Amino acid sequence: MLAWAALARDWWWGLLLTIPAAAFLVRLFMIQHDCGHGAFFRRRATNDWVGRVAGVLTLTPYDCWRRLHASHHAGSGNLERDAFGGIETLAVADYLALSWPRRLRYRLFRHPLVQLGLGPAYLFLLQQRVPFGLMRKGWRPWGSAMGTNLAFVGFAAAGAALFGAKAFLLAYFVTLMLAATAGVWLFYVQHQFERTFWARDADWDLHVAALHGSSYYDLPQPLRWFTADIGVHHVHHLNSRIPFYRLREVLRDRPELATCGRLGLIESVRSVRLALWDEETGRLIAFRDLRGRATSSPAA
Repeated sequence: MLAWAALARDWWWGLLLTIPAAAFLVRLFMIQHDCGHGAFFRRRATNDWVGRVAGVLTLTPYDCWRRLHASHHAGSGNLERDAFGGIETLAVADYLALSWPRRLRYRLFRHPLVQLGLGPAYLFLLQQRVPFGLMRKGWRPWGSAMGTNLAFVGFAAAGAALFGAKAFLLAYFVTLMLAATAGVWLFYVQHQFERTFWARDADWDLHVAALHGSSYYDLPQPLRWFTADIGVHHVHHLNSRIPFYRLREVLRDRPELATCGRLGLIESVRSVRLALWDEETGRLIAFRDLRGRATSSPAA
């Protein structure tokens, strides 16, 4: 509200206030995330309705997102199953077996400017306006997506009436894009690091994937507060019913988990170039690491 009020009078102060507003929006999304796991409140109905209201502000249809995110947890680190709800990751052999147009598509998709630039805008402004991935799953996904859209139109109309359409839309969408980029980055780095875990279906194990395929993103304060300790991601994947405000207690009681998949800020930035799972070395590598390797045929 301060950003909207400031924008109605002074553009620069209003835009500066979108930065802390985006940080609070990230935290709100993390509360919605815990509600989707049934972890924030004891009662399922309370989790669901708080999640749906939060979804209007985060432009994320709660019921659709909850179902897709559950599929991510069920197949995280699986080269053959983690399609919806996760970031597409190919093994080296699968990438080399692609035709050049499909390789180009994958390289563009994995480019940092797409992942952290176009990607957040496409995801929150376009893809989530319809029940992508759930379009043939009955009326409930459509009700979730359309209900969120209609509720946001009402919210935007009220905001425009109070602060003016230009001030409201500028402050909200700048805030949303900053928060969306931060959220996509968190989701990316918590599974896309060098010593992560990926396996084919026959060799995949849920608990191994949770513990070794998810990072412990050790952030400093106040980033830990704004991200609701989602950086303790390996523990979250081991048991998604642990609310974010108790994840640190698990690290305190099980100190050996604090060294498992630990990433600092500098290390996490380096991981942005990694895009392919090398089954020979058991690590995520960059495209440039493929130099000198022979192109495989689909049969191979």
